This record gives sequence, C-alpha cells and structure tokens, in this order.
Amino acid sequence: MSVKLLMTWDILPRREQEYFEFVVREFIPELQELGLEPTDAWVTVYGNQPQILTSAKAGNNKSLSSILISNEWDQLLTKLSDYVENLKFKKVYEKPGFQM
Repeated sequence: MSVKLLMTWDILPRREQEYFEFVVREFIPELQELGLEPTDAWVTVYGNQPQILTSAKAGNNKSLSSILISNEWDQLLTKLSDYVENLKFKKVYEKPGFQM
C-alpha cells in the first residue's frame, strides 16, 4: 500500500523568493531522486496554521522508512532549513484528497 509523507513548515521572513527558487530547482528534483513522488502542495493564506503543507508518495512503508534514514534525506532537510522554520512531517497511508 502506498504511503505519503506529509510535511508542513513556515517560510522564513524575507526568504520567500529564495525559498521558491530552491523548491523548484532543488527540493522537488531531489525528492524525486530519492524515490518520492510529489503529490500535493497547499499554501495557507489566512489563519493560524503552517504556511506550507506538502506531500510526497512512496511505494510502501519500507521504502519511505529507508529514505527517511538516508544521508541524502538529512542533507535535503539541512538545505530546506535555510529557508523554513517549524518543519514537521509524518507518514500516513495514502487516501484520495487532502490529508492531515
């Protein structure tokens, strides 16, 4: 059964342009190289919720677990942390539509 990695974060103040360039040029391609398929991206425009909610799909729990303990994943999170704060993620079994 497919699993999703749900990720939330807030973009650091005054880093928005650099953040979006990083996501398009590095974050998404590196997710794909790791074996994750980006599926959703949501932006909170109003309210007291994380600014970004995004998800990526893996074929099964075992493959996602091995990605999450890899050095490549750690390096990607380190790069992402240059642009975001309040980073959180969790694994869920895939369901159609918006998941939290």
